[in-house]
Amino acid sequence: MTPSVTLAYRCDARHARRRTRQHPASNQGAPVREIVIPPNVLNDAAVTIPSLLDRHLGVHSQRELFKVRDASGAWQPITAAAFAADAQAIAKGLMARGIGSGDRVAIMSRTRYEWTLLDFAIAYAGAVSVPIYETSSPSQVAWILHDSGTHLALVENGGHENVVRRAARDEELEVLADVLQIEGGGLDELRAGGADISDEQLAERTATRVKADVATIIYTSGTTGRPKGCELTHANFVDLSDNALSRLGDIVHAGSSTLMFLPLAHVFGRYIAILAVAAGATVGHSPDLKSLLPDLASFRPTFLLVVPRVFEKVYNGAKLKAEDGGKGKIFAAAAATAEQFSRATLEAGKVPLSLKLKHLLFDKLVYGKLRAAMGGQVGHAVSGGGPLGERLGHFFNGIGVTVLEGYGLTETTAPVSVNTPARIKIGTVGRPLPGDGVRIADDGEILVKGVCVFKGYLGRPDLDAEAFTEDGWFRTGDLGSLDEDGFLKITGRKKEIIVTAGGKNVAPAQLEDQIRASAIVSQCVVVGEGQKFIGALITIDEEALPGWLARHHKQAGLTPEQLKDDPELLAELQAAVDRANGSVSHAEAIKKFRVVPTDFTEESGHLTPSLKIKRAVVMKDFASEVDALYAD
Repeated sequence: MTPSVTLAYRCDARHARRRTRQHPASNQGAPVREIVIPPNVLNDAAVTIPSLLDRHLGVHSQRELFKVRDASGAWQPITAAAFAADAQAIAKGLMARGIGSGDRVAIMSRTRYEWTLLDFAIAYAGAVSVPIYETSSPSQVAWILHDSGTHLALVENGGHENVVRRAARDEELEVLADVLQIEGGGLDELRAGGADISDEQLAERTATRVKADVATIIYTSGTTGRPKGCELTHANFVDLSDNALSRLGDIVHAGSSTLMFLPLAHVFGRYIAILAVAAGATVGHSPDLKSLLPDLASFRPTFLLVVPRVFEKVYNGAKLKAEDGGKGKIFAAAAATAEQFSRATLEAGKVPLSLKLKHLLFDKLVYGKLRAAMGGQVGHAVSGGGPLGERLGHFFNGIGVTVLEGYGLTETTAPVSVNTPARIKIGTVGRPLPGDGVRIADDGEILVKGVCVFKGYLGRPDLDAEAFTEDGWFRTGDLGSLDEDGFLKITGRKKEIIVTAGGKNVAPAQLEDQIRASAIVSQCVVVGEGQKFIGALITIDEEALPGWLARHHKQAGLTPEQLKDDPELLAELQAAVDRANGSVSHAEAIKKFRVVPTDFTEESGHLTPSLKIKRAVVMKDFASEVDALYAD
């Protein structure tokens, strides 16, 4: 139904272009300032997202692209042929309902199979999808519906429909005319409504969109300000997917599988969902994090998509379980051995016999159990959405789950760069993917260019002018550096750099990551803008608290509010702060901290859906706590 795909492969190793800043005497030893990797894959101009699915039809039409749970809880396969047929039937229903080429259709739902089904149906119908987080408030929904000019909202349930209808009423929207529920028979209504639309009519509609056209408008979850609509094209997804697979094909391929539990409204999850279809991998969905562990055990994925906070929770949970069972010293030794083993493998290229033996012992005692908790087959995990840190990267690599950390934003369709199985440097976010380039500006800002970069901000040419340089590079707002091999390292965010009263620039992420390594810590926000010293706000992990209370022989049920001045808790937090301070200069070190009695969560409005801190919101809501740090 869609045009055939023309692929042109080139080896990027011979064509990679790297520039260095000129040195008066010599270029030798000068820092790398730019690296551009030519694309390995070039798709025809007519190729769109549905083309990625259509590739499997015919010889590979019975390839299992998804698995969903049946009434008994067993995972049942959905083939490429079945998925395509259903997506096309729903697309016909959208056409019959009046959705035209280029019209906007919103999706508001938890992570589930129907999310991706609707995404492809919208693309087949020539429309533009507008993801909305299922946790969004009516005011946020109202802004997205109004700004995007959405014609139809496809929601999961009645609660979501109430939010959408309230948002439409509050905004007095003239465009939005319809809301359909996934769980309320809405999809069956679309399937039935499109029965009179022929295959030829659908094919004509699908062909109205080409690679350069907008495929989706994703609104930045944003840590500050009102969300901006990022226009991502079909080219962003199809070209980036094919070029990524030229580097990650050993992980994501027909026969591999992943369990999706991150929000599909976020660009990271959305891109991997489309990448998996392109590769012919099998995808399952786990919409409730409370059921994630049993879902992992039954689905048994071969690779995972994870944000750093999930890695932290897995690590801290295992550590707490060991400590609660009186095996804290064993876990600490196992964790240290895993890190040493990873470093020896990746950095030295040789593992001493004594370390091999220790690693083998702990593999039986600790590592194997952790891998089993993830289903027992996970060999790789792709990490994005924020900095992971070397500590966790080496730990998981050392237990046998290779973490491939990458870097990207909504504006770059997720990955600009990523570590690959062939080339890994933990502590970096890898080299640019084929078709992408990275440049480091004079002030350290990361600039990017290539197939991943979005078209622009919807209706905001003023923002486009600010976001792009004169020669077309996108300003990410992040700070970083390139090493001699072209691996990118993230050092901070321009807007988050703290400048103390003494003029010292401090990047908070490094300190925060190390403090969150303490199992009792949930979140940490480093502060100190314009102040004499650096401070921190720390929240307590309420899941870890019961075990901590028991180990310290304290009354069960005590809350963080009741414990915020507890000497033993403060001593443990001070030890975590001291460890973090050991990685920075005296001027950058945290001098004081306060325990905040309430946690920072997505529900409280202090975390984005990808679990990043909304610093401006925290600083506003906890201004009194910050003031107390500097009151003396």
